[in-house]
Amino acid sequence: MELYRHRGRGKMQVNRAGGVEYLTFPLLERTGIVRHLFSTRVGGVSEGIYSTMNLSYTRGDRKEAVDENFRRIAGVLGCGPEDIVCSDQTHTVNLRVASREDGGKGILRPRDYAEIDGLLTDEPGIVLATFYADCVPLYFVDTKRRAVALAHSGWRGTAARMGRCVVERMREVYGTDPADIVAAIGPSICQACYEVSADVADVFAAEFRGRGQADEILLTAGGGKYLLDLWRANEIVLTEAGIPAERIQVTDLCTCHNSDYLFSHRASHGQRGNLGAFLGLLS
Repeated sequence: MELYRHRGRGKMQVNRAGGVEYLTFPLLERTGIVRHLFSTRVGGVSEGIYSTMNLSYTRGDRKEAVDENFRRIAGVLGCGPEDIVCSDQTHTVNLRVASREDGGKGILRPRDYAEIDGLLTDEPGIVLATFYADCVPLYFVDTKRRAVALAHSGWRGTAARMGRCVVERMREVYGTDPADIVAAIGPSICQACYEVSADVADVFAAEFRGRGQADEILLTAGGGKYLLDLWRANEIVLTEAGIPAERIQVTDLCTCHNSDYLFSHRASHGQRGNLGAFLGLLS
């Protein structure tokens, strides 16, 4: 399948293993201390609107299909479902420190936490997981202190500066210096596809009013509508949090433009499954 790629962005790598097709960031690969991926729709067993690699138990798909999809993703990562720790996303900026005791939560056993849009850990052997169908995945790797974080940042999370919240929590828990972080902004909806109403645009105009930033991330679409650039907004958040620009890779793949390959809530009018972002420290 030929993908629509945005020019001038960091090219994501397409990989295949055992029928599963997945995406990786060369910048994260070069750290040499993590395993990571972003799933596609290819290589699972789900059917219909969930075809084929759906990673959501809450959208109406068969549990057995989702179980098998997680097993296949775990196989690519070189772990088992019992090693994966899942978020519980509700568009907050709430974060949770994950440990070995959390392994399998959200897949093999219930989560004993709620309203968690980001996870962090410094324990090798577990893999953090967050889920998407247009919102922005944020990956963080502290290459000096060997800690990682993964966060879900939709428009609400971006306006609340989820990326800054992650950096501050990593500093608090692990002593992370932002200059030591390598970060990535994952596949999500691009500005050309993301039309928002004036009330959402007003939130971003107020939050990003400094140094002409609002003009970078908002374009007038007419009729009281605007086009919002969540990629650039998150990039601004990360650099202002102290991560060097050259240590941030921004995706070149829009979920909406590539909705046959990546689940998109907007393109499918809500008839879809979920993609997954996965990140863990190598042992």
